[in-house]
Amino acid sequence: MIDDEALVREALRLLVSSFPGFEVSVSHPVGAVDQARRSQADVVLLDLLMPGHDWLELLAGLRALEPAPAVAVLTASEIPGAVGAALRAGACGFLLKDMHPEFLEHSLRALAAGGVICVPPASAEAVAAELMPVGVIEEPVLSLDNVTEREREVLMLLALGLQNAEIARQLNIGVTTVKTHVGVLKSKLGVPNRVVLASVAQKAGLA
Repeated sequence: MIDDEALVREALRLLVSSFPGFEVSVSHPVGAVDQARRSQADVVLLDLLMPGHDWLELLAGLRALEPAPAVAVLTASEIPGAVGAALRAGACGFLLKDMHPEFLEHSLRALAAGGVICVPPASAEAVAAELMPVGVIEEPVLSLDNVTEREREVLMLLALGLQNAEIARQLNIGVTTVKTHVGVLKSKLGVPNRVVLASVAQKAGLA
């Protein structure tokens, strides 16, 4: 958890520590990327409003780690344009600080399993508008020319909403292998994250 407020960090540390199976590390924005690297974090919650600290720069630093953790943006209130910006920058979701603890636990487990966090329903239309390029009338057609047969299978299961562990079971391969395929697919198809990847695959009729 990356937050500039010590009280928030401690509260979240105590809460998440109560969830079975979780090991928690909290950090001030300064040095947060290095700490995430040292701890080999699977999931990172990144506060959105931290005066004097660029959350997009922190997000980019986290996404550049190898292996990269799943990052969800966390904020006290919805901010116009922030959801789209976070998803385009590679975040796996967007969470509000007023969520119920059970939803937080569910979200963290989904992220750790390679899933994504649904944006609050009230934001759905706004997010769609943010992610749609201005002036585009027809959506681009997905080209699978450079996609291998195995990558296509992974893409089809992604389009059906399966998480990495479920895809691994379906294809009888390792979870790490699934993560590698997803990373390659994002690169080949030019999409920022698995949210957009699954959406594009669905629009291409792969679901």
